[in-house]
Amino acid sequence: MIERFKNLVEKRLKFIKLLFVFSVLIFVVYEIGRIFKHIDWGKVQEGLENQSMITIAVMFFVGLIAVLPMIAYDFTVVKFLPGKYSVPYIFKSGWIVNTTTNVAGFGGVIGATLRANFYKKNASAKQIVYALSKIALFVLAGLSIYCWISLALIYGRGMGKLFGSYWIWLVGGGVYFPVLFIATKFKQNEFFADLTLKRELALIISSFFEWTFAGGFFLFIGLMMGIKTDFLTILAMYITGSVLGIVSMVPGGLGSFDVFMMYGMATLGVSNETSVVWIMFFRLFYYIIPFVIGVILFVHETGSNINEKMNGIPKMAVQKVAHFVLTIFLYASGILMLLEAAVPRFANSNELLRKLYSYSFLFISQVSDIIFAFMLLGLARGISAKVKRAYWPTLIVLAIGVINTLLNRYSLSLVIFLGFVMILVFLSKNELYRKQMQYSIGKMVADIAIFAGTFLLYTLVGILNTPGFSNRHHVPEYLLFPAQKVWLSGFIGLMAAALILLLMLTYLSKGLTPFVPQVFDERRIKQIISRFGCGNAGHLVYLRDKSLYFFKSEGKDQVFFMYRRKQEKLFCIGEPVGNPKYFKEALEDFLKTADLYGFEPVFYDIDQDFTLLLHEYGYDFLQIGKKGLVDLEKFNLHGEKHHNQRALINRFANDGYVLDFLKPPYSEELLSEMRKVSDEWLSNRNEKGFSVGFFDEYYLDQGSLITLRDSSGKLKAFSSIMPRKHGVVSSDLMRYVKDAPAQTMARLSLFLFENAKEAGYAYVDLGMAPTRDGADFNREFITEKTARYIYEYGYHFYSFQGLKAYKNKYVDIWKKSFIAYRKRSQIAFTMFQLMSVINSKAIKHDYKGLVKPRIFN
Repeated sequence: MIERFKNLVEKRLKFIKLLFVFSVLIFVVYEIGRIFKHIDWGKVQEGLENQSMITIAVMFFVGLIAVLPMIAYDFTVVKFLPGKYSVPYIFKSGWIVNTTTNVAGFGGVIGATLRANFYKKNASAKQIVYALSKIALFVLAGLSIYCWISLALIYGRGMGKLFGSYWIWLVGGGVYFPVLFIATKFKQNEFFADLTLKRELALIISSFFEWTFAGGFFLFIGLMMGIKTDFLTILAMYITGSVLGIVSMVPGGLGSFDVFMMYGMATLGVSNETSVVWIMFFRLFYYIIPFVIGVILFVHETGSNINEKMNGIPKMAVQKVAHFVLTIFLYASGILMLLEAAVPRFANSNELLRKLYSYSFLFISQVSDIIFAFMLLGLARGISAKVKRAYWPTLIVLAIGVINTLLNRYSLSLVIFLGFVMILVFLSKNELYRKQMQYSIGKMVADIAIFAGTFLLYTLVGILNTPGFSNRHHVPEYLLFPAQKVWLSGFIGLMAAALILLLMLTYLSKGLTPFVPQVFDERRIKQIISRFGCGNAGHLVYLRDKSLYFFKSEGKDQVFFMYRRKQEKLFCIGEPVGNPKYFKEALEDFLKTADLYGFEPVFYDIDQDFTLLLHEYGYDFLQIGKKGLVDLEKFNLHGEKHHNQRALINRFANDGYVLDFLKPPYSEELLSEMRKVSDEWLSNRNEKGFSVGFFDEYYLDQGSLITLRDSSGKLKAFSSIMPRKHGVVSSDLMRYVKDAPAQTMARLSLFLFENAKEAGYAYVDLGMAPTRDGADFNREFITEKTARYIYEYGYHFYSFQGLKAYKNKYVDIWKKSFIAYRKRSQIAFTMFQLMSVINSKAIKHDYKGLVKPRIFN
């Protein structure tokens, strides 16, 4: 019969537990309802509001300290398990587990589940169960010790009548620890095998300090509230209430503990209203806030695991969204505050603006509003540009704004919103990686427009509010200003804000960069070119009008990029020059370094292969023309087809013209003659640089020359010949005097083809023509068509004006040429910048005056 009854109880155990907990809850709810009927909630609110910010802050920090002893359980539990864990990991896991168990204990099931998840590394299910069971046994050891202390306080101080009906619970709780200790020492089995005396004492001490800190914090709140009562009796009540809360099996003893404490404190003369405030503070700072922190840590931990499994995509997405929202908030708040300062009545009369202002910052004076607004706009510029040094100033400025706003206009919704803004700053931290901001013309125009607009609006409002104008004209009410004195102080503030904004932008933009004019290092350049060739534009390096970025590997220079800086853009000409094996690695290094310093590389006149490589790094591209190559293997002057070319050659020979193929070095006399021919050809036009050669003695000395002289020996034309890729040669400068014979350029070209073929070259590059495929053009967007128009209108192909008519006669292969730019770039504006670089006057540096920068490779 007894066995049958036992089996029946075991089968229905869960139901019996639920029935018991439900019965306790009904009783607790009934008692709380009965007590709350007689509570003056106005006094409760008054009690909450009477606490100073300092008192609340102290409670907050002491509450966090009171939770700490519970984490000692986790430092002990890992000793029972084979896995190795770092101290920060154990601390974080312990905080999550214990604060969650505090709020939603359910007999420790949730805590055990969380611990099993956190400490499962290299451990079997059996090891985990055994370790967690030991922790569960000793959690109440400290409370059991305090039961005996409470009994001593009660009967030692003659308070037996007050606790007459509760002594049995204290005795029952007090018996728990001695029985547990004896069982662990005398019961020999596998479960207690690894429970050494040292580990057991660690668990007992942890439990004792947990209950000491919890009870001590409860008493501390009463002291902070200034309550005059018998705190030793309150401690005995706290222990008794905790035992009853555990017996009730309600998470955190919620309700049962609170009812008991309110009844008990009422017998000591503490009003129910005061008790409610006391218990609310205890629940808030010991349970709820630590739990919220634990939830945040848990979300972070879980998010980190998910982020790791998804290759960092979730974290990156959160950071980018936070960065975007923070940037919008800074701009919006700055503009709203400026509007409020400039036309306060208009801002206050507009319903939408009034609602928006409730989620912005508030300062007492108009001057501080204006200055703070411009600080926000300056920081918004830095945050938008992802500048690392903008992080702490933004955090400090926002913190000042938050504190000032809450002191002057406190509301729960505003606290939550501004707290969310501060979280956005923290989440955006990793997005702020750049060393400095490049202050481009576009950014400058936008900032000047904001300041100038504010200045003009403020000036206009000031004029409208002068007595001489407002007395004779009707001024709309929303443009009226409180007083002229206030307007004048705001005007002074506007000037001060402009200075602060300038200093802030200077701070964000200052610093050295690797992208500065460099000393022309001929040795480094020629070492690369001699090993790997010039590429399609490497010969232009000898113009010395471009900056260079070197990439090193294996202790040697392997690749260099040629570029010209224009505001925040780095316009690179051609593909990188050097070892093709390192092109991708060098490109990654160049793009990463440029991005780190806020620059945006643009690649001009590049071939299809390099364009596709750039496409992998987020670049878009636009075809800007085609390069014509003459296949020298196919070139000859035989047959009827080439009758005109042979006639041209014979005509020049019969007229006494002499063509020579010369190699450097060149005499001063020859260079002087060539200078005169070049000047006559230019006809007072400025030399162009960057993407084409110009007349420069050093540059010409790097290649061969073709000269054309008349029968008297006078120089009539010349063409500089520059090697490009291996097996490719091109005519760069081709210049002639006004009285040179017709078709001079054609004759120079034919002479080049013949000599290049004899020298073993495979191709002659005739240069680029601004041609395109019609089908591609029809598929382009309006922005791309606009960019193409700007390019074709702005580019002057003066170097090959005479060759255009002959290109189709000689060209065997047309190769597309592209410009590659970042997808987020405004291509039309980028093209304007490129045109200003291409059409700028040739730069002839005096390199002796330059300071060589640090090497960034």
